[in-house]
Amino acid sequence: MKEEELKRLIEFMEKLQYRFLEPKLLFTALCHSSYAHEERQRGRKDVESNERLEFLGDAVVDFLIAEHLYTSYPEAPEGTMSKIKAAAASEDALALIARDLGLNEYIFLGHGEELSGGRERESILSGAVEALAAALYLDGGLKVTKSVLLSHLARYIEQIAEGRIVFDHKTTLQEIVQERYRTLPEYVLVREEGPAHMKKFFVEVRVKGQALAVGEGSSIKDAEKNAAKLALERLKVMDS
Repeated sequence: MKEEELKRLIEFMEKLQYRFLEPKLLFTALCHSSYAHEERQRGRKDVESNERLEFLGDAVVDFLIAEHLYTSYPEAPEGTMSKIKAAAASEDALALIARDLGLNEYIFLGHGEELSGGRERESILSGAVEALAAALYLDGGLKVTKSVLLSHLARYIEQIAEGRIVFDHKTTLQEIVQERYRTLPEYVLVREEGPAHMKKFFVEVRVKGQALAVGEGSSIKDAEKNAAKLALERLKVMDS
């Protein structure tokens, strides 16, 4: 492991207030595929991306959320818990947790991904949180994983349960539009801007052909989510 990599890991472990028994696990959890690819091209065959850890971490995060809902919300029916769990485990929510942890400052990114704003890309941040969850679980077990992550998850679960925050804007918009207009919202890519490595996409969300809002993002998916969020805000204003 390079000296600067080890230094970054030590700093992040201090933030987490947990010292990994196997620092290589943490390194892999923070290692985006773009960085792993570049390092392997330089001859470091032992550098792997966080994708396998992300796969395991998805299940670990789901378990932490499900157990917390089951024990902390004894009156909540299964359907309500499922909706809250989906929101709390969403890309948006996990990206916020990544920023809460300061994880976005410590991810290892390839040069191109760094230049294109990958350090703030929600898909990268949420994936890194899942990979971190897996690394914590493999290194220290469920108790350690809870000690690091559960308080962050619980805070957003509470806000979701109380309706103070909405993460799945597309699903929420779809439910409202179906109820009011008996149709589904339509997302249309209206334009793209910028060079290939720094593209910005603009998506318009329409209901029965009428534009509700335009969202922008570094991917079409992000632009759609932002369009849905703006559309919900507009509907809220229309209702007031």
